[in-house]
Amino acid sequence: MILITGATGVVGSELVRLLAARGVTVRAFVRSQAAAKSLAALPGVELAVGTFEDTASVEAALGGVERAFLLTPSSERSEAQQLAFIETARRIGLAHIVKLSQFAAAEDSPVRFLRYHAIAERAIKSAGLAYTFLRPNLFMQGLLGFRDSIVQKGEFYAPAGEAKVSIVDVRDIAEVAAAALTQPGHEGKIYDLTGPEALTHTEAAAILSGATGRPVTFVDVPPEAMREAVLAGGMGPWQAEGLVEDYAHYRRGEAAAVASGVQEATGRPPRSFATFARDYSQAFR
Repeated sequence: MILITGATGVVGSELVRLLAARGVTVRAFVRSQAAAKSLAALPGVELAVGTFEDTASVEAALGGVERAFLLTPSSERSEAQQLAFIETARRIGLAHIVKLSQFAAAEDSPVRFLRYHAIAERAIKSAGLAYTFLRPNLFMQGLLGFRDSIVQKGEFYAPAGEAKVSIVDVRDIAEVAAAALTQPGHEGKIYDLTGPEALTHTEAAAILSGATGRPVTFVDVPPEAMREAVLAGGMGPWQAEGLVEDYAHYRRGEAAAVASGVQEATGRPPRSFATFARDYSQAFR
């Protein structure tokens, strides 16, 4: 039995669908059954309802589980949630934990997301658990968050300048996670996950234009404009500040390296942005 946390999110839901399609028995840890009806309908998938703050529900979800995928929604509670999960996993003797981390995770990073991921990685090692750490770069599917502005105005916005970022397809992240959870030989590995090339947001816009057959333009904006926009959209202040820190990290050129993690873990190269743009083109028309 494999436990998937963060099962209704972008990566988690893709991973649950992938494992179910391969005939793997999965337990999805979710906050409510109502939010996970589509997952529960998949073959071999059962739901475990609970929260990371409820230790009893975490322990129940881990019952009979050999391997777990650790992913929490990014918030000011993420570090505490992950540390509590790790402690419960240690106490019950979980065999292997696959953690979704982030590219360039480091405890001394100026980016809060990178700090908490690194702290959780260290806790897993200190707990003596067998581990695999997945460190993906910026998600290609993150562009879906700009769908309305792309469809209505042919534009998307970010404080990215002309920095190159080796963006990665979520489907590749899920395939690496599936390999680590179901195949031997991934214990003790840290996989940096990127696409096959580093692109500027302007270059990504040009590729998306070609795939959709309509003009798409990237508009560079000040960090303050992004902060105000995401706060107005309902994002919390902690997450909004973290997003601004993330984009400062991109602008410094710290996310441009192309890594071989997808190839190493799956035996095939990562999907290109052109493939993503073609496959998702209808969403942007």
